[in-house]
Amino acid sequence: LKAGGVAGVCVDLILFPLDTVKTRLQSPQGFRKAGGFRGIYAGVPSTAIGSFPNAAAFFITYENVKSVLPRGSSSYLSPATHMAAASLGEVVACLIRVPSEVIKQRAQVSPSSSTLRILSHTLYHEGIQGLYRGYKSTVLREIPFSLVQFPLWESLKDLWSWKQGHVVDSWQSAVCGAFAGGFAAAVTTPLDVAKTRIMLAKAGSSNASGNVLAALGGIWRTQGLSGLFAGVVPRMAGISLGGFIFLGTYEKTRQLLL
Repeated sequence: LKAGGVAGVCVDLILFPLDTVKTRLQSPQGFRKAGGFRGIYAGVPSTAIGSFPNAAAFFITYENVKSVLPRGSSSYLSPATHMAAASLGEVVACLIRVPSEVIKQRAQVSPSSSTLRILSHTLYHEGIQGLYRGYKSTVLREIPFSLVQFPLWESLKDLWSWKQGHVVDSWQSAVCGAFAGGFAAAVTTPLDVAKTRIMLAKAGSSNASGNVLAALGGIWRTQGLSGLFAGVVPRMAGISLGGFIFLGTYEKTRQLLL
């Protein structure tokens, strides 16, 4: 819980400006109208509050599921265990992440409004369900992301450990995390764009229903391939750096605590 929480807070706060740029590139009104480079820390209180419990919930679930599921000696079984553990971890973590993400992204494209005002407006007009707008699309983004990132991260660590004859250091784990995160970020960008459009959609609009396939289809029809991969560069950069900081900090904090 402590290691995951510390890692989550570090990465979210350090890389927040990159996340804002990505969100504005993906927003339906376009980068400039969404704020451009102004108010780059808009929405940061939401992230600061949600980051620790979100990351802690993920790693508690991930590590516990990993310890319960059989790993055996088979090299084929280990990636499946990591995939299942990461997927369940994301489902649990999204219960905390989605409300924080909804408020954060709405603040990022409305830098003149405070986080508290956006929270009040969302609750008044949409209720609690408004805070969970995009839960399904977030889970549908995070599970494929984790299915790629975590088995790749664990495999790279195992390979590096085997090459050097001892367990990887925290910085080596961080390098593996950066590579795994950047690759996973690139292939799941269309799902991230759809999630952003759903969260930012006006209540009552077609995207507000949360249909991921409909959102992807709409983006494809209006903007083509470039629309589906909007913000891919800051997303890859942010998650590569994030993977380095997040997974490296997690390993280091865990080693210190245990």
